[in-house]
Amino acid sequence: MRNLLRSLIAAAVLLALPGGHASAQTSRAIKIIVPSTPGGGSDTIARILADHISRAYGQSMVVENRPGASNTIGTEVVARSAPDGNTLVITTPEFVINAHLRKLSYDPLTSFEPICYLVQSPQLIVVNNTSPYRTLNDLLAAARTKPGELTMASAGPASSPHIAIETIKRATGVNINYIPYQGTTPAVNALMGDHLTSVMSSYPNVSELIRTGRVRALATTTAKRIASMPDLPTVAEAAGIKDFNVDIWFGVNAAAKTPRELTSQLAIWFTASLKVPEVKAKLDAQGLFAVGTCGEGYAAFLRKQYEDYGRAIREANIKTQ
Repeated sequence: MRNLLRSLIAAAVLLALPGGHASAQTSRAIKIIVPSTPGGGSDTIARILADHISRAYGQSMVVENRPGASNTIGTEVVARSAPDGNTLVITTPEFVINAHLRKLSYDPLTSFEPICYLVQSPQLIVVNNTSPYRTLNDLLAAARTKPGELTMASAGPASSPHIAIETIKRATGVNINYIPYQGTTPAVNALMGDHLTSVMSSYPNVSELIRTGRVRALATTTAKRIASMPDLPTVAEAAGIKDFNVDIWFGVNAAAKTPRELTSQLAIWFTASLKVPEVKAKLDAQGLFAVGTCGEGYAAFLRKQYEDYGRAIREANIKTQ
């Protein structure tokens, strides 16, 4: 630890100099725990950033998938790890959602040191290309005339998109039948097979289907319109739900009591990597858009997400199944 702190101080000096580069290294590989299966957004982000940091800064980073129990197994590993900056976890909305639904051995707000809010990805409400519904208002109006007959599916239950769907239902007073799937891809496949009315999907899962006209997007759950789809309204615009914003976010955290010198150096590496054109292009291609808010800014974001999701879960009376 003492040697690592010396290295970090030296790195800070180098960064302050014109043209300086961080060279702080730990003698061990830094492990990034992805608490979900390979191939998803968390895994993609972790591997892209770990690869760049390893090559650019000479700091070995490895990614380890520890899925299970709605991301809690891998997250718990990091909560119990030594506070030395050598074990990190990729976080998503489930990081704060789980605390309202499950008995956990850790607290998302006190058992970890927030490093950075890395990336966000929109969610979209989509219908089949043969659907009669051209706008979100069309869908909601039909749901009012046929309560409980129309369906909206997502990965779930008790997931970020499920909570978003329940929030829309409560805010608009409609009765749409929520259908949980084991993943977004099966839900979208069911939609294209005319087994569902609509799906709330992550942007990467449907962007190509939208481009080729196989599904139609009605709205995005983000606070602002998506740059690549400027004509697509937000849910707030389309349904008149003030301040509605339920995107998918990805952060990175270390164990609680990790020294600030270490988390600051990690933040430098992550934010610098997100600005590299090659890295940004790889993320953009997957519908993952860089944010790079670190330290207290990210901590404040987590606190608000914890409060907002907790309120939505209580209001919709969402329970684990």
